[in-house]
Amino acid sequence: MLNETIAAISTAHGKGGVAIIRISGENALEVAKKVFCTKSSLIEPRKCYYGEILRDGDIIDTGILTYYKAPASFTGEDVCEIACHGGIYVTQAVLESVLSKGAKMAGAGEFTKRAYINGKLTLSSAEAIGNIIDAKTDSQLRLSSSVARGVLSQRVADIREKMISLISQAYATVDYPDEDIEEATREQMQNTLDYVLRELEALKRSYRAGKAVSEGVKTAVIGKPNAGKSSLYNMLLGEELAIVTDIAGTTRDVIEHTASVGGVTLNLADTAGIRQSLDTVEKIGIERAKEKIESSELLLCVFDQGTPENDEDRFILESAKGRCAIAIINKIDTPPAISEKFLEQIQSVCQKTVYISAKNQSGYKELESAIKELYDLGELDLSNDAIISNARQFSSVTLALDDAKEADEALKFGQTPDIVLFALEKALSNLDMIDARGAGEEIVSAIFSRFCVGK
Repeated sequence: MLNETIAAISTAHGKGGVAIIRISGENALEVAKKVFCTKSSLIEPRKCYYGEILRDGDIIDTGILTYYKAPASFTGEDVCEIACHGGIYVTQAVLESVLSKGAKMAGAGEFTKRAYINGKLTLSSAEAIGNIIDAKTDSQLRLSSSVARGVLSQRVADIREKMISLISQAYATVDYPDEDIEEATREQMQNTLDYVLRELEALKRSYRAGKAVSEGVKTAVIGKPNAGKSSLYNMLLGEELAIVTDIAGTTRDVIEHTASVGGVTLNLADTAGIRQSLDTVEKIGIERAKEKIESSELLLCVFDQGTPENDEDRFILESAKGRCAIAIINKIDTPPAISEKFLEQIQSVCQKTVYISAKNQSGYKELESAIKELYDLGELDLSNDAIISNARQFSSVTLALDDAKEADEALKFGQTPDIVLFALEKALSNLDMIDARGAGEEIVSAIFSRFCVGK
């Protein structure tokens, strides 16, 4: 309930130098004063006050109190933040004291949810705050920061403004059919609608890159034994995590880690070399490798330049047909033994072909560029371009685009304005779902439930 004052520890749990207990709600300052004792008789907004922190009348710590008066706060409500020493026990003791004075324990993401409800954040910006906290790569941080700053919301607002203009033009022809404005209005509508279609198409295209950065791409490193899969895996990760030997069949299970390559988040799986084997353990690893091939979105197909192609290589290439795949010709420091015919087959099946020496760490930049181009990151500025990055946003844009195309078709074929209007209003309704104008409580609650308590 928004009329309740809530509190939680907003810093990471565990031992640290400083911890912050956040209080939000109409009674935030009243609750804080019962816990925090300072010499100042008046607590002014946006000033820091040193004082003693009390529990049941006893001093348990000293710290700093900061007060933010509504609506100039993160949540849009009165907010107080008490900074205390960051010990595990003392932090919990301060929170318990705050709760005993009338505050209610905040739920997961409740502070950010209140910021959204009070109009301080759009839903996409609120989602991005959670992504900033969870970011594991520089690309994820830059993209999340851009969305949190409102770059996506601003682009959506611009498109929305054009769509409202379209709808008002359509209403003009419906409400005043006898006026001589229809032809002029149709021409204006077509120009505006062309702009809307271009912008929605651009947003839809951005999802490939946005998803690749934010959620990552399931990626399998595959090849025959001793092709250099584990060496490539280590090169991509920048550290020796997979065992590398000259013994065929060293990798017997799937090893998984995450790497950022060319801005793309690769959820990497190093797999057992594909071959016929009598070894029971290795056979299990090979079967798991085949399962990983089927479930992966991107295949890094490693071929050994120094050995002639064989049935295992042909199986790898067959597995890549119709899939998103990059051929990696490894061991370029050895004399070539792969036939030109097989190289041509590789290039006809795989979207990109890159030559490397994983052992000597050469060819990384070329592989990085290939991955970047494959996921359209070369065309986008993660810090400044409007990019959609999750399935919810993609669904909204796709539905809005389909409706806008329906309106475009109706307009071009001279359909009556009410048919055009119906399609446009559907498009606007679907676009509005990106920032959840009119979204149901169930959707909003599901989004904020993924946040940590205290955010």
